[in-house]
Amino acid sequence: MDTLEAMDLVREVSQPYPDVLARLPESLQSEGFGVLTELDVQETLQKKLGAAFRPYRILGACNPRLAKQALETDLGVGVALPCNGVVHAGEDGRTVVRAVDPERNLTALDIPGLSPMAAEVKARLQRALARL
Repeated sequence: MDTLEAMDLVREVSQPYPDVLARLPESLQSEGFGVLTELDVQETLQKKLGAAFRPYRILGACNPRLAKQALETDLGVGVALPCNGVVHAGEDGRTVVRAVDPERNLTALDIPGLSPMAAEVKARLQRALARL
């Protein structure tokens, strides 16, 4: 287990990176999330630095209903939105999918009333990852 694995939701699957990347938006959508942003780190590093890097995408996902509830609780919670995750090529053709643990992330903000929402977001993300 690497250092971040203790802080993230992690799922490693045997399917190749392109297949997992294609299925992830549908899996997130089944739990009410949409992908708002997508950053291709491999392409960016190649363009900006001329550096080769493994396939790696950063995705920003949002569940609008839960995001609205959180923002109505405290506008400052926007610093923790959207829920960020990554998909990257792993070893031996496997693919790793990670998502920030919203309970850990939002608990650090210490905003009263966010704990139940954070737990719901975490459960939804865990189900979405399990579908992969």
